[in-house]
Amino acid sequence: MSSSSFSVLFSTLIIFSVIFCNSKAVIQLPPNETIPAVIAFGDSILDTGNNNYLSTVVKCNFPPYGQDFKGKVPTGRFGNGKVPPDLIAEELGIKELVPAYLDPRLHPQDLITGVCFASGGSGYDPLTPKIVSVLSMSDQLEMFKEYKAKLKGFIGEERTNFILSKSLFLVVAGSDDIANTYFVTHARELDYDVPSYTDLMRDQATTFFKEIYEQGARRIGVLSAPPIGCVPSQRTLAGGILRQCSEKHNQAAKLFNIKLSATLDSLNRNLPNSKMVYLDVYNPLLDLIENPKKYGFEFVNKGCCGTGNIEVSILCNPASATCKDASNYIFWDSYHPTEAAYRTLVSIVLQKYLSSFF
Repeated sequence: MSSSSFSVLFSTLIIFSVIFCNSKAVIQLPPNETIPAVIAFGDSILDTGNNNYLSTVVKCNFPPYGQDFKGKVPTGRFGNGKVPPDLIAEELGIKELVPAYLDPRLHPQDLITGVCFASGGSGYDPLTPKIVSVLSMSDQLEMFKEYKAKLKGFIGEERTNFILSKSLFLVVAGSDDIANTYFVTHARELDYDVPSYTDLMRDQATTFFKEIYEQGARRIGVLSAPPIGCVPSQRTLAGGILRQCSEKHNQAAKLFNIKLSATLDSLNRNLPNSKMVYLDVYNPLLDLIENPKKYGFEFVNKGCCGTGNIEVSILCNPASATCKDASNYIFWDSYHPTEAAYRTLVSIVLQKYLSSFF
């Protein structure tokens, strides 16, 4: 069978499997197109449990994390329920959950429809993951190469190459670089001002995008940095007595986003068949925060866990009281959105950008 004939046949099989085997598929893809897998890289926004298997304090595999997850299980996802890779895979009709690559319960069949390499606390700056002993973007790249080899051994090189060329790759990083490495620990302030630090972030991000492209990724969705100054912890640490949004954090995020968007445009012009799409989450999340009632939310400046002002990871633990209904909150802890907020944002992003991948 020729490569083109195989691709058409495989696409048809994937489409049939979505239609007949997964009633949750709600996204209508263009004719003769498919997204067979979701593959995620980055930080805690995407981490579905990799940090469970690392020697780091940046963990959340304990209550009250996961209190709204099926079975109320704390899986290592940094939230009360599902996180963006899960929700996107669900919306695309691929599968309900995207497993962590380091999960020892991972089955070969899981590889076909995508896995997560992201690690809470990571960032584009190589120093960021070192500070908290988590997986760097380079570590995640090496795991991806290992994943490719496993997939080839399981389904063959031709099918592997096809899956990688059609899959949706998600990359989310930058928040920990800005919030933690630059402003909290001041680890880079002596050597960089904000413009030069965001240059460093952009350069490291560019290298990573090129590397996953060289490994076969073509559809790469890169989420912008959020309005990091408006998350509860940064309001507490840098927002003054009234806990306003920290403008210096938001300005750094906006400056990085301008550079990130321009970089992706440049890569698309120079890398054949690449569909690297800048996914703006800065403005949609800011709109949720500024107009919560429009989206059905009530609380914007504190998380559901504990006081909501500072608790995150080990500070949000079994001793922390939680709100009665997390769906009223934009933030679960002082850093990460609730599943309800993620669902709102994922819907906005997919509606706006999905067609850009075809």
